[in-house]
Amino acid sequence: MEPSYLRLYQSGELEERVGEGLRTLRKCTLCPRRCGVDRTLEIGACHTGCIAQVSSFNAHHGEEPPLSGSRGSGTIFFTNCNMRCIYCQNYPISQIGHGRTVTAEGLAKIMLDLAHRGCHNVNLVTPSHVVPQILEALLLAIPQGFRLPFVYNTSGYDALETLALLDGIIDIYLPDMRYADERVAFQLSGVGDYVARNREAVREMVRQVGELQIDDEGIAKRGLIIRHLVLPGGLAGTQETFRFIAEELSPTTSLSVMAQYFPAYLASEHPLLRRSISIEEYASASRCLEEHGLENGWQQGL
Repeated sequence: MEPSYLRLYQSGELEERVGEGLRTLRKCTLCPRRCGVDRTLEIGACHTGCIAQVSSFNAHHGEEPPLSGSRGSGTIFFTNCNMRCIYCQNYPISQIGHGRTVTAEGLAKIMLDLAHRGCHNVNLVTPSHVVPQILEALLLAIPQGFRLPFVYNTSGYDALETLALLDGIIDIYLPDMRYADERVAFQLSGVGDYVARNREAVREMVRQVGELQIDDEGIAKRGLIIRHLVLPGGLAGTQETFRFIAEELSPTTSLSVMAQYFPAYLASEHPLLRRSISIEEYASASRCLEEHGLENGWQQGL
């Protein structure tokens, strides 16, 4: 099955979206922060200008099974982030800015390289602030034979206008749902409207791609997988998040519940984040899944 972005390329709409995205950089509203900075001249709230930065790319075998498969998910880790999570486990990339500048031509080459390695997909990690650059690279990669599906691996703090640019281009959305309380989101991640923006973004993702579809080999071809990281002290709002998914999305939504939290970056400065999660806290999250009838997905080993 050919990716849907080929139709957009052939009709000229992909080129139009590239132009629209690049124009947005001149008064940036790509993410819900809507900082309004001219990123062709200076860096935005995401600490990024008009050229994307990449920390690393590789065939990754540690993602959810339908993404990694047997040949790996072709991850591209973009540098910087539009959030400021004090416990970020990738903080050298997201907060300190480790990485190198990559032009659209360079990013297209990375996409093609991952395809040549046999990866099942190209997995865009922390892409919200560099969507125009990704589209520009895709425009260059398609005539060189690029055909892999895209995974949009995001914190879930995404703007509807930017998701509209991705409609018909992203095959698999992989958003986090991190919080159920705006005060906690502001305290831990520096954004006071995360819950509202996250929920409307996830609804839009469902509208675009629907629920997860897997082929005969167990590989994801299209759809949504929601990630939820269990935090100490109930800070992630697991019960309320699972209620929202079951009642306002669908109980058949694919959900990846993660137990990998450990105190990283500035977490030691927060009284509840200084420790890893307990066995009981993760068991409680598992019970929440059962209570809300959420049966599709994966639970990470503690």
